[in-house]
Amino acid sequence: MPARLDQLGMSVPVDLAARVTASARATGSRVSPDIDDWLAGKRRQPFESTLITLDELVEPAGWRFAPGTGNLEHHSGRFFTVEGMHVRRNRGPVREWWQPILVQRDIAILGIIAKEFDGVLHFLLQAKMEPGNADMVQLSPTVQATSSNYTRVHRGRPAHYVEYFTEPGRGRILVDVLQSEQGAWFHLKRNRNVVIEVTDDVPVGEDFCWLTLGQIRRLLRRRNVINMDARSVLGCLPIAAPASGPDGEDGFDGALWRSVEHGGAHTMTEVLGWFTGRKCAEELSARLVPLNSLRGWRRDAERIFPEEHGNFSIVGVRVHARTREVHSWKQPLLAPHGLALAGLVVRRIGGTLHALVRAEVLPGHRDTVELGPTVRFMMSDHAGTPADRRPEFLDYLLSAREGVRYDVVQSEEGGRFLHAETRYLIVEAGDDFPRQVPPDFMWLTVGQLLALQRYSYHLGIETRTLLFCLNNL
Repeated sequence: MPARLDQLGMSVPVDLAARVTASARATGSRVSPDIDDWLAGKRRQPFESTLITLDELVEPAGWRFAPGTGNLEHHSGRFFTVEGMHVRRNRGPVREWWQPILVQRDIAILGIIAKEFDGVLHFLLQAKMEPGNADMVQLSPTVQATSSNYTRVHRGRPAHYVEYFTEPGRGRILVDVLQSEQGAWFHLKRNRNVVIEVTDDVPVGEDFCWLTLGQIRRLLRRRNVINMDARSVLGCLPIAAPASGPDGEDGFDGALWRSVEHGGAHTMTEVLGWFTGRKCAEELSARLVPLNSLRGWRRDAERIFPEEHGNFSIVGVRVHARTREVHSWKQPLLAPHGLALAGLVVRRIGGTLHALVRAEVLPGHRDTVELGPTVRFMMSDHAGTPADRRPEFLDYLLSAREGVRYDVVQSEEGGRFLHAETRYLIVEAGDDFPRQVPPDFMWLTVGQLLALQRYSYHLGIETRTLLFCLNNL
């Protein structure tokens, strides 16, 4: 009999997991707006995010290219910088490269206020405009702000509700964990993912609304509605298998619920040993260097871009948004060259659903390796990548016609990336898919992934999104 997670010392408070699960089943609420009309109204506001030249971006009270290094930085010394990075590693098809990378030393608060209405947990989300968002406005956490923002370095209005996360005793903490962002584009970036439950009345601002997790899960089926930060925070919440057992125990739902409740093909001790072993196998040097020293990159008046093959550039934008703390500003953004793929293969082992994750090495990770999806790949590289150098299982995911459980394009962080979109794909494989996989891969249950997500820097950002989407199927 597989060991239960509570027998492995990885359990979570039963009452919280059950309450989160009950919220996930609630698809309507008297305190929620008609979300389609409400969001459409927010998107009709006169927002502007316009590409400008780098020359227009640079100004005395704004951004500059630092003398000597050429690093792109704000005159205040805060917010973030664009610097260079030189990477060497001992494994993989590419052993050395140079690239720009975003350096943001501020720890951002990604905070969501939760409150019960009619006995059901609701979450306060914000319709937030970000300059790089596809569709401009998406549903974000209650508070999504770096310390530069909420300490008002920009001299704008204070962030709404930030006091709930900066002042002690405001409520019961349900989630509080530091997590990473994209290790390919950020250097050692980390955010405080926090959910706090309150019992007092909370005034609801004009751009905020209460939603159940069930309402949110329906919106996850739509393109570019729930933003990356909201997915990251809500995905840290525990869920529980129903005491009476799921409907259709022999089907996908039953396999998924058993995956939440039971141990899997590997014990947590084996999983952690494998994870540590993959870290030890990697010798990675990721060294910050002056932006103007990067090999293979050029800067002109319009952008910073790769001379040959590359999957992103650095551009500038001018922004107007009256709903933000500052109504207008300029900033650089990282602009990907096309759509990314984050694909997860799942299959049943002994009747329990398992997900195939990969020990992924990225130069911006704080500890070299985090658990990535089965495949993470920039599709702009597909045509130029020979078949023998494509990621393992990429062709399987792209050719899947049956067993597709989730297939939706979602935006990445619109405050730093310009129209960065990822196709999130979950495919259930049959029994003919191999259980024996290469050393960088391992089959984990949903319960094991949820347990690891309670700790910092174990699951990468794409894996956290896929896990949240999987749990809400």
